[in-house]
Amino acid sequence: MKCVISVLGADRTGIVAAVATVLTECDANIDDINQTILGENEIFCMTMLATLDIATASFEEVQDRLTAEGERLGVQITIQREDVFRFMHEI
Repeated sequence: MKCVISVLGADRTGIVAAVATVLTECDANIDDINQTILGENEIFCMTMLATLDIATASFEEVQDRLTAEGERLGVQITIQREDVFRFMHEI
């Protein structure tokens, strides 16, 4: 299952590594990643396209683990199914 993962918050060391670790533990693959630091306030913004192995970890389990990791890091992490994401952004 393809998913879009977004991370937003204050920049700090280890955000990419922490998110990648959660995905690795869930046997997910990062297909694409883009990150930037916005403005003088150093706002961290990252978007990933990942493929989940739902036989190993369900969408809900990955979502729960990413949410918990986001709380630990002090950032907001959201995950959406790619088909839902595309549908929401079609005109």
